[in-house]
Amino acid sequence: MITPTRGVVRRPVAVLAASLLLAGCGGGAGATTDHEPGAISMRGSTGTPAPTPATTPRVSLDSAARQLPGLGPETWAKVPPKTRQAVVVTGRGRNSSISTAVLYERTASGWQAGASWPAHNALKGWTDRHRAGDLRSPIGVYTLTDAGGLLPDPGTSLPYDRSGGFTIGGTGFEGEPLAGSFDYVIAINYNREPGTTPLDWTRPLGAGRGGGIWLHVDHDGPTQGCVSLSEDDMKALLRALDPDRDPVVVMGDAAALRR
Repeated sequence: MITPTRGVVRRPVAVLAASLLLAGCGGGAGATTDHEPGAISMRGSTGTPAPTPATTPRVSLDSAARQLPGLGPETWAKVPPKTRQAVVVTGRGRNSSISTAVLYERTASGWQAGASWPAHNALKGWTDRHRAGDLRSPIGVYTLTDAGGLLPDPGTSLPYDRSGGFTIGGTGFEGEPLAGSFDYVIAINYNREPGTTPLDWTRPLGAGRGGGIWLHVDHDGPTQGCVSLSEDDMKALLRALDPDRDPVVVMGDAAALRR
């Protein structure tokens, strides 16, 4: 069982062996599964998982001047109206593993950008319909509700599960060591149950749609489906995210996000 470290009551889940559950993040010689250290089931007001990412229409009082930069109408419409924090991950190209992440905060005067962080995404880039093993990151808007890692909580307001289940070894696609990649993680709610540890293996859309899509520590190479930031940037993001501001990640290649 996994016991939360911040007193948050969670649904108990079985922890699979680390070699099965977590070794696949970043892929490479040691990869045996699609599991990137996650994927989403968005919850509505009834608590019932929806089969697709957030699609809540933008309320009419929001003007174009107040929408997140770089997003087209289709993507912007999926950002829930109550969201006040958004991590926008913009890929360099549809088939590129290089991206940039920016944390935006919504204020009375509109969205304000924070620091710009270099990031990696999946080896083969991005996809609108992620499948297990396709080595592409899922495009979309996903809530961020749960965190964890091998190391102690760095001071996040998100529920944080410290567990030995986040141990990983082996090498990535470019021969880089994967050790430490899961020292800090934030579960991206793609094909997963929000409100559970990132190690929860529940897949509401089915195993074939992949899972284990996380924000995690960068290992200097492409991932299997996750988004990775440097350790310092991950700690900064963990400390900045506020569950009362209903944070989301908006992720995809630049062209897809402009739709």
